[in-house]
Amino acid sequence: MTEDDGVDEDLLTIGAFASRARLSAKALRLYDRLGLLAPAYVDEASGYRYYRAGQIERARLVALLRQLDMPLARIADVVEARGPEAAALLAAYWDGAEARFASQRALAGYLRGRLSGRSSEMYERFTVETAEVPERVVLTEKRHVLAPELPVWIPGSLGRLEEGAREAGGVTAPPFVVYHAEVTMESDGPAEACVPVADEAAARAWAERQGRVTGAGVRVEPARRIAFARITKAQVAHPQILAAFEAVESWAAERGLSVDGPCREIYFADWDAAGPEDPVCDVAFPVK
Repeated sequence: MTEDDGVDEDLLTIGAFASRARLSAKALRLYDRLGLLAPAYVDEASGYRYYRAGQIERARLVALLRQLDMPLARIADVVEARGPEAAALLAAYWDGAEARFASQRALAGYLRGRLSGRSSEMYERFTVETAEVPERVVLTEKRHVLAPELPVWIPGSLGRLEEGAREAGGVTAPPFVVYHAEVTMESDGPAEACVPVADEAAARAWAERQGRVTGAGVRVEPARRIAFARITKAQVAHPQILAAFEAVESWAAERGLSVDGPCREIYFADWDAAGPEDPVCDVAFPVK
């Protein structure tokens, strides 16, 4: 028997199946290896693969989904689903892909500005000021987190800490997040969520109870001078926020100030109620 001969009426050789599916035999072997489309039958003696005609639609669907750069695990979910469920899975993937493309388009524009020497023009949209911040007791959660996880982790963490603040005399100043190292798609910080509170003893008692579950802690944030730029809700998105941080660094360097600690985002507005052009956050560096 050769790979061009059929085993029975219902089975097609890989060559015949590839021709009917308008795919190459190489692609079919790859789909088998990836667990996306297994042959209906494999001859143990010869190793020849055989497929059923009913598998053609799945083969074509796998090929089309791979053209969308869909991860293998998500392809498997789509091809196993049926009708509206499969369509919904595809729609969810593509919504995420379009969001990534939009972010990458913005980042490419930002990088073009940097590479062409127009950084100062980008910084001009931000007004930088300084402020003296007193010593404060803060409830904290610190976590290694990647950039895509921040939109979920930040509000969740600050929400938990604000609940703890109710047992510690209340929130005494805007909450903030400290980035102890860079947080990107590949670098995971860590980042530290902080909520200033009034009662240190009560804060430590709450953190002692919660710390085993959430990693909550208490520390004293020293008095600092900060340089900051106020940004809108729309500017919080990457890479606009990156340009804001760089604008603050550039402003400080031009005035002979040195950075004296990790950068931070200070949140002073109701995020859900704010519109795209409403100020919601200060991006800041401690300086001296």
